[in-house]
Amino acid sequence: MNSPGILWMVQTAAGLSMAGPMFVVGFEFLRGGRTVAGVGFFALGVVALYFPTYLLNRIGGPRAWIRRRLGRSGSDADDTDEEGATTEVDRSESSPLDRLRRR
Repeated sequence: MNSPGILWMVQTAAGLSMAGPMFVVGFEFLRGGRTVAGVGFFALGVVALYFPTYLLNRIGGPRAWIRRRLGRSGSDADDTDEEGATTEVDRSESSPLDRLRRR
């Protein structure tokens, strides 16, 4: 079994640093009798806890960032047309959002 990597630990620390205060406030609201606010803060804390992981999974990890910076897109560097001929695609004019959608 592999131990968690450094990136996973950074994601968890970032999530806990955002969600920890929300959990404390939610617990205090529940203890004080304000159930709706307490449950709301707990739900917000859960979202904040998993947000860094979601964001990193959505935009890719460090290897994807480096590949995008260097302009190496891997398998979709060359596209084929209907006849099967390989054509070079000009990636310099596409926006970052277009490149993200093609992944």
